[in-house]
Amino acid sequence: MRRTGAEVVWEMLSREDVEVVFGIPGGAIMHTYHPRQEYGVHHVLMRHEQAAAHAADGYARISGKVGVAMATSGPGATNLVTGIATAMIDSVPMVCITGQVPTPLIGSDAFQETDITGVTLPITKHNYLVTDVAELADVIHEAFYVARTGRPGPVLIDLPKDVQQAETDFVPPTDGITLPGYRPREEGDPELVQRAAEMVNKAERPVILAGHGVLMAGAMDVLRRFVEKIQTPVSLTLLGKGGFPESHPLALGMMGMHGEAYANRAIQEADLLLAFGMRFDDRVTGTLETYAPSARKVHIDLDPAELNKIVPVDVAIEGDLCHVLSQMLPLVDSRKRTSWLKQIEGWRGETAVRDVLRRPENGRLLAPQVIHSIYEQTGGGAVLVTDVGQHQMWAAQYYPLDAPCSLVTSGGLGTMGFGLPAAIGAQVARPEREVWAIVGDGGFQMTLHELATAVQEQLPIRIAVCNNGCLGMVRQWQEFFYEERYESTQLLNPDFVKLAEAYGVPGWRVTGPDQLEGAIAEARAQTGPVLIEFRVAQDGEEGNVYPMVPSGAALHEMIRRPVEAGTTA
Repeated sequence: MRRTGAEVVWEMLSREDVEVVFGIPGGAIMHTYHPRQEYGVHHVLMRHEQAAAHAADGYARISGKVGVAMATSGPGATNLVTGIATAMIDSVPMVCITGQVPTPLIGSDAFQETDITGVTLPITKHNYLVTDVAELADVIHEAFYVARTGRPGPVLIDLPKDVQQAETDFVPPTDGITLPGYRPREEGDPELVQRAAEMVNKAERPVILAGHGVLMAGAMDVLRRFVEKIQTPVSLTLLGKGGFPESHPLALGMMGMHGEAYANRAIQEADLLLAFGMRFDDRVTGTLETYAPSARKVHIDLDPAELNKIVPVDVAIEGDLCHVLSQMLPLVDSRKRTSWLKQIEGWRGETAVRDVLRRPENGRLLAPQVIHSIYEQTGGGAVLVTDVGQHQMWAAQYYPLDAPCSLVTSGGLGTMGFGLPAAIGAQVARPEREVWAIVGDGGFQMTLHELATAVQEQLPIRIAVCNNGCLGMVRQWQEFFYEERYESTQLLNPDFVKLAEAYGVPGWRVTGPDQLEGAIAEARAQTGPVLIEFRVAQDGEEGNVYPMVPSGAALHEMIRRPVEAGTTA
């Protein structure tokens, strides 16, 4: 079975169950593209390599498979970098294949040469420069194994042009892979699991912090059984949304900088924190010196590097969350914590006034109202893909999720421009699901050229542009912390409806609450991509995201929404 390196690439992608690749061809990867049609792998032609990486990311998050992006050398490869970094910090399995100049020219500053393995070393789980075509099949097999096992992440394969052209005797790799020093652990240490269970049994005010690891481990069912047995409230990280149903009586909603005030307060008052598959990110903890001061802490994570990295804990358990929770479940006592839950419910009641934002009576169109209207019409069953900014936080607050793998967002890196291309990947992964891309006017303009990709692929993505005429989150910080000096945040925007129509995408503009229901219903009836521009409020209390934990403040020191009668939301 003689194969060129290019043919080995597609042969191996097929064997790794890859159905789609997102990318852009170019000089140094053109030879690899040549035999693609013979292998039946679909290729989605993106308009920018960064968008290709984001699309592969969105595909991976929704499908549970490894996303694949492909680009040429030099600028094609470096354009992938932001998408790779996004996937790395959010633990998304992805394989990127880049072309490279021929091996004799490496290091000579040849045309479109970049040391992409050197560039991406800090932002990949592993990367490879393949110089021998005989090793290529094994490298690809190993790359997919590394990307999807343990804590998932991106892997890059750099493929010189002469290696793509060279021939080799193709021998399919065996399934067994042994990598020295790389042995992801599934079961938790029994002694540590026992200690953690004893802490749960003694706690009076426990809180569970559920992160992205719940979804990656497929631990949704065992987490629910665990929660209901010990009657402990659950707060979610942004990326953890969908890991525990938000309609459940024990759900506290999102924690952190823009999380629910009562969730943050419960964390600060807890006597035990159970951190499941989360990183204690600074957006979650506030200042560390005052974080959950009375709580003992248990941290379960697959990545040992995360244990005791940011928050010192009493019990740190390395292992797959699904396995560890299954170990712990029979060891914890079934009990009620009526007093603790009643106290939290009282705090929850303090924020009920926030509901007014869902249906304001002053005639202004607000972004929370847009999100809530989409939630009502979709019944909470859509896949929500967001860009980054105020709309991202409002989407998390006003679109509660019960189903797993229903939110795609850039959490750790906060990448503006992520929304539309990631929505393309999500829609390709799940063509039967209704996908909404919730974007701001600032981030949308960073990757709006991917409207052409959505049209070419005939993807029925619903794009909601929350247009407040500014870089909203930056403006909010300038209002709160920079003496209202709005430096370089006002945007002169195009006519988004005409722009969409130029790409062949039907578009509508909504300027008032009375137009919401009809516009969303009409968008949902379309069979291809559609865009709605929502002209939402920029200024005043209605234009800011509340609550907000200022940088450097304690988690409970939230800026709350001022409302009538001295109450807060």
